[in-house]
Amino acid sequence: MDSLWIAFGAFVAALVPLLLVERWIHRHLQGVALLLTGDPEMAVWLYALPLLPGVLLHEMSHALAAWLLGVRVGRVSVLPRRQGDRIQLGFVPVERAGSARTTVIGLAPLVTGCLALLLIGHFGLRLGPVGVALAVGDWGAAWTGLQEAVRAPDAGVWAYLAFAVSNTMLPSRSDLRAWPTLLLFLLGVGGIVALLGMGPALVSPLTDALRWLAVASLLTMLVDLPFALLILGIERVLERVRGMRVEYR
Repeated sequence: MDSLWIAFGAFVAALVPLLLVERWIHRHLQGVALLLTGDPEMAVWLYALPLLPGVLLHEMSHALAAWLLGVRVGRVSVLPRRQGDRIQLGFVPVERAGSARTTVIGLAPLVTGCLALLLIGHFGLRLGPVGVALAVGDWGAAWTGLQEAVRAPDAGVWAYLAFAVSNTMLPSRSDLRAWPTLLLFLLGVGGIVALLGMGPALVSPLTDALRWLAVASLLTMLVDLPFALLILGIERVLERVRGMRVEYR
């Protein structure tokens, strides 16, 4: 049981920084776009352009999940538009459905995004050995694996795709209606398991799943960090050239 809680703690410890990095990237990518163009409307398009592959996967995931569940779908849009103080990168209108189907549709991009990152990491960046090394705490082997991943064919292209997917797979504000049902479901399952007593047959696979989720979050953050540094560098150069700064609230 202790190993389960350790794995859960590792997952949370990896997920929280990933969410913070993802939020930082979106804010500062918008800042760079604004510094480059000097026009808020043009900046919206320039901000959305690098994330287009991920936006396309995100919206198509909603549409596919709705279609499979028999829910009618309108025209999918991957064109950005400003809505008040935020930017909507894409949109797919879906008819009202029950809470269970809404949950599945809302969380579909997270599932497909994780699968896409898994495929990119394994076949594109060849990060399989890195994941294994991190899972067992072998940092030396993980570093060696990362060095080999950087030298993989078309590593830059695969890293860019991982960046675009990882920063668009999380539920948008309109998708958050799916989360309450999911959380209630997980709490219910957790309560039943706690009442019945969790045997080794359940502890082991759950521990492994949480450990690999932690590793996946860490690997995603490792892909995001170089892009975050690049965005920060470009932003600092543009601030000097244009003699202005973007204030973030």
